[in-house]
Amino acid sequence: MRAILFTILLSLSTNLMAQDNPVVIMETNKGVIKIELWADKAPVSVENFLRYTDNNYFDGLIFHRVIPGFMIQGGGFSPDLVQKSTYEEIKNEATAALSNNRGTLAMARTNVVDSATSQFFINLADNDFLNHTDETPRGFGYAVFGQVIEGMDVVDMIAAVATGPGKGGHQNVPTEPVIITSAKRQE
Repeated sequence: MRAILFTILLSLSTNLMAQDNPVVIMETNKGVIKIELWADKAPVSVENFLRYTDNNYFDGLIFHRVIPGFMIQGGGFSPDLVQKSTYEEIKNEATAALSNNRGTLAMARTNVVDSATSQFFINLADNDFLNHTDETPRGFGYAVFGQVIEGMDVVDMIAAVATGPGKGGHQNVPTEPVIITSAKRQE
């Protein structure tokens, strides 16, 4: 009897731990986006994102790249398109098990596989071409580390803003800034 009770309690605690992923509340000037971070599936990316969140890094930054039907990208630039200094680059955790599906968050990076820092994007569609397919720089993909659990209507509203060229050669920049007013862990 004790063994059965122990097994049941162990099973319940394991299930609760899997459901204990951190949640970030991202307030924007367009509305609130609630994001579950998958610490159980992408611990390096989540720890990195939370480091920026806990240090109020994202507060006042913008979504600087908006492409309808593809993604919205933020986490690196002020409203006047000045890039903010970042922490060190992290290892790319892209895996075939985590797909760039609509509503997921992924780490933005350069053509260098392990170059992600603070910038992230929210997928507006199932972007299979961004998924991990092999170990080459082209096939490595973009590390998915969470998903929007509330506020996809806000994400879609951001996706619909007017865009144009920005200073410094940036493309697809909202003509009126879409500002992250705050990003905080849900308590």
